[in-house]
Amino acid sequence: MLYSKTITEVRQALKTTFDDIYEWFGQPEEVRGYKPADGGWSINEILEHITLTTHFLMIIVRNGYPKAIKRASRQNVEDAESDLEKIVPIGQRGSFVWIRPEHMEPTATKPISEVLDLMRRQQGECLEILETLRNGEGSLYKVRMSVNDSGRIDLYQWLYFIAQHAKRHIGQMEENLEEARKR
Repeated sequence: MLYSKTITEVRQALKTTFDDIYEWFGQPEEVRGYKPADGGWSINEILEHITLTTHFLMIIVRNGYPKAIKRASRQNVEDAESDLEKIVPIGQRGSFVWIRPEHMEPTATKPISEVLDLMRRQQGECLEILETLRNGEGSLYKVRMSVNDSGRIDLYQWLYFIAQHAKRHIGQMEENLEEARKR
């Protein structure tokens, strides 16, 4: 099967990362709402930010996957794998500098139950699209990603980016939890 290693790795990252994040919704409200001394986001705000970022990344994926499928009907998919290694730094806190756009900043106005529901739907949609692109079609549509100078990346890399972005924020939430427990 074409791109089987890529698809397996992306699927695993989407499942594992979001399963790890769902546990954060179970933290007590006083922990999730704690604002760090440095003025950073609370865990609730971080969770909302993940859904906002995923929303905007999914616009590219939603627009691109029908085009990739159409291209696959006209051209052969190369027997290869996507370079997921170039996306790994996205999941590592402090690995690069990035100022997020204002529209990806949390508002802290959504109930946490809505944030959780939205995140579950987003994860489900990512997995459904990945399944739709199960024969390597995702490699046929590339879009430029400016974050960390990633360059033109295919749809598998976009989906992996979503998982890595969420993973990046697990470390931030761990720092918040540690600080909240010390206070």
